[in-house]
Amino acid sequence: MFELMLMCPEDRIEPVSDALDALDALSVSVEDADAQTDAEQALFGEPGMPPPKDGWQRSRVVALFPTREAASEAQQLLSVQDFFEGCQVLGMAELADQDWVRLTQSQFTPVDITPDFWIVPTWHELPAEAVRSIRLDPGLAFGTGTHPTTRMCLRWIARKGATGEGAAAFGRVLDYGCGSGILAIGTAKFGATDIDAVDIDTAAVESTVLNAQANGVQLRAGLPDKASGQYQTVLANILATPLRVLAPLLCNHVAPGGHLVLAGILARQAEELMEAYAPWVKLEVADTEDGWILMTASR
Repeated sequence: MFELMLMCPEDRIEPVSDALDALDALSVSVEDADAQTDAEQALFGEPGMPPPKDGWQRSRVVALFPTREAASEAQQLLSVQDFFEGCQVLGMAELADQDWVRLTQSQFTPVDITPDFWIVPTWHELPAEAVRSIRLDPGLAFGTGTHPTTRMCLRWIARKGATGEGAAAFGRVLDYGCGSGILAIGTAKFGATDIDAVDIDTAAVESTVLNAQANGVQLRAGLPDKASGQYQTVLANILATPLRVLAPLLCNHVAPGGHLVLAGILARQAEELMEAYAPWVKLEVADTEDGWILMTASR
């Protein structure tokens, strides 16, 4: 396979990317050409919201083609288009043959949540320190244990589960926006037995079912309408915007004396989340990691 590398200003990203797609590029990626320098720009976006920008002031566009001829033809066709003005071709390079499965697997190694609680891909041996573990491979749904938001939720689960109360520590559990099901499975590993895991994405629901089976735990997975009644533990690792919208729904699912655990929140978003949930509960920051925070409340 061959990479065609371009430099494009921000206002040319969309037409160039669309053209590359029409020219049968296998993939098109856009990255900040000034990344890791003082000129780097941070762009933040959230699902369901318009992207803040199509690209950066200086964007490096990389298109992957199956042959050199296809990449060369794309370069020639692009260079004579009006919308290519201001862009430049950085070059073309052949990708060395690799064992892509092995390469992908090498990027996912065991993750320690606590000294004795680990997330371990199926192709790795369990670490000797792992008293408890979740076997999980990367897939279509979010949640492999590598992101700070997931780790903070799992740390909260581990602390709660360490009370020695087993199923009573969590009571009835709702994992809202379950992704891979990792949080629901985590509560099961610490003794929870009455667990609902829901997501708007059917691929996430399927992933949760398969991951629960692989870990030998029992839970109920489905679309959000499967969540019913009140729960002693409500977990939602999503993002700030949907969490604001979901405030009344999530809080109404929390039983008196129950716990609400929210993640997917940047530190700068803490106050707006506190305000959104104030009519029902008092949110507090319970954990922080790499600019992300975990917020919890009791009802």
